[in-house]
Amino acid sequence: MSGFSKIGFILATLGSSIGLGHIWRFPYMAGTNGGGAFVLLFLALTLLAGIAMLVGEMLIGNYTQKNTADAFKELDSTKHKVWKWGGLVLIGGPFILTFYMIVLGWVLYYLFSTSMDLPSNASEADWVFGSLLSVNIWAQILGFSAVAFITALVVSFGIKEGIERLNVVLMPLLFLIFIGLLVYASFQPSFMRAVHFLFDFKYYDISADVVIAAMGQMCFSLSLGVGIIISYSASTKPNANLLESALYVCLCGIAISLIAGLMIFTFVFEHGVEITQGAGLVFKALPIVFSKMGMVGVIISVLFFLGLAFAGITSTISLLEPSVMFFVQKYGFSRAKITWAIMAVIYLVGLVLIFSLHKDYADMLAVWGKGLFELVDKASSDIVMPLGALLSVIFVGWFIGKEKVRKMTSGFLSARAFSVWFFIIRYIAPLVVILAWGGELATKTLFSLLRFFGF
Repeated sequence: MSGFSKIGFILATLGSSIGLGHIWRFPYMAGTNGGGAFVLLFLALTLLAGIAMLVGEMLIGNYTQKNTADAFKELDSTKHKVWKWGGLVLIGGPFILTFYMIVLGWVLYYLFSTSMDLPSNASEADWVFGSLLSVNIWAQILGFSAVAFITALVVSFGIKEGIERLNVVLMPLLFLIFIGLLVYASFQPSFMRAVHFLFDFKYYDISADVVIAAMGQMCFSLSLGVGIIISYSASTKPNANLLESALYVCLCGIAISLIAGLMIFTFVFEHGVEITQGAGLVFKALPIVFSKMGMVGVIISVLFFLGLAFAGITSTISLLEPSVMFFVQKYGFSRAKITWAIMAVIYLVGLVLIFSLHKDYADMLAVWGKGLFELVDKASSDIVMPLGALLSVIFVGWFIGKEKVRKMTSGFLSARAFSVWFFIIRYIAPLVVILAWGGELATKTLFSLLRFFGF
């Protein structure tokens, strides 16, 4: 099997982390959590814990050169039977794909249809998006099918000819598109307002909620916990400089988040449109903004949704690859056949989720009063990814063995740097994931005590 080149590995890993949530989740989270305070905490946490966690997952794959399941078993110094099930994190990728590809299908729909007929007010935007979800089921299926086909096709070609080749093209194009949009935004009157909003730090804006939000965004933005980083690292040359690669990935990820934030807040402030959450920001608020900009807005809309499509497709291929790699290495399946087989299962589940959004089937497919799509989305962000990330850092910090980990990192970490990194992996990173995952009460209690003592 041909593996990644150095630049291919960095760009593919970057492509896995820069997804739809990176571009629409970061601006929303910043907008509702204090602006500069949130951004500063996000940057600090990414540089402190995020890079360390990324190196940890890279280490598992790069040292063993094996799929996620076998990598956990090989490195477990305790030979505890629980780590034989470490490969269960592989389920996360296909699980997330069942709804992620649907959302990416919406992006394609907006790219090819509504960019030329943008909604001019909130009621029109609600109608366009609402009709796509609950009425125009064939448009959803068409977009979903296109994403499924492209994803499976790229992965079926393998690491070198498929995944690397796509990322080497799309990642530079993504940055060019968003840098171009940022340059345009920088000439708008509201640009400095966006700069001040994102970078003016006020101590009193920091609260437990802001800290939790920043920790959650950091975990969300690095593709940790679903086998992507382990699988990609196993497909690059052994003894690679993982710290260097992790730095490139984290810094570029930070850059695209800040570019997206500056661009989106400039446009939103300029035209007085309210920032809304997630899909509402991309499919409702921003189209209204673009419509107010005339013909320039149409061009910007096309470029924005094109960039979003690039970001999404590099993420979908990364979510599929770990499970494909497992079956190819473990059981000797043909890469092409197992890729299309796994995608067929994902596709069938995704169709059920699409029908669960339609007005005629929503009640029939509801579970505990909630739609299937909402449940899968919530389970992915609140359970699958955080749990996988927590298991990975605990495994590296406590179950491989400190001396072995030291030898594994000796090629790119000095003794002093290793001590700092290992302390973060063993103590800081698990705490960050736990607090981001379910530590709202603990974090708020800590902040109450700090306020009580005058901090």
